[in-house]
Amino acid sequence: MDGHTGETREPGATQPQRQKRRLTKVGRVVSDKMDKTVVVAVDYWRRHPLYKKTVRRTSKFYAHDEYNLCRIGDLVLIEETRPISKLKRWVVRQILERATPEVQAELIEEREREGEVKA
Repeated sequence: MDGHTGETREPGATQPQRQKRRLTKVGRVVSDKMDKTVVVAVDYWRRHPLYKKTVRRTSKFYAHDEYNLCRIGDLVLIEETRPISKLKRWVVRQILERATPEVQAELIEEREREGEVKA
């Protein structure tokens, strides 16, 4: 017997699992050099705890791009998924906006500048 309801439950029977809602994020592709993988930068705003100024923060996520459709500068929707590799836990669900050639050139130039600074 199960409590006051008079229902009986078989041993080992589990309650039906509810599908957990998967987290989604929108970000810009910053690297597409890997096969079937893109790096997506997601910007968000946080208030500085001491100075109270709003500061832009960026997180980078490795996302699975099955058909290598994404290019640098594209705006994409990524969705949380099971671990695909050591770093990949996201999958590209939709390309929301294609990058213009000017945006692509700007991102590539910025990446080259960062490489020069670090060296």
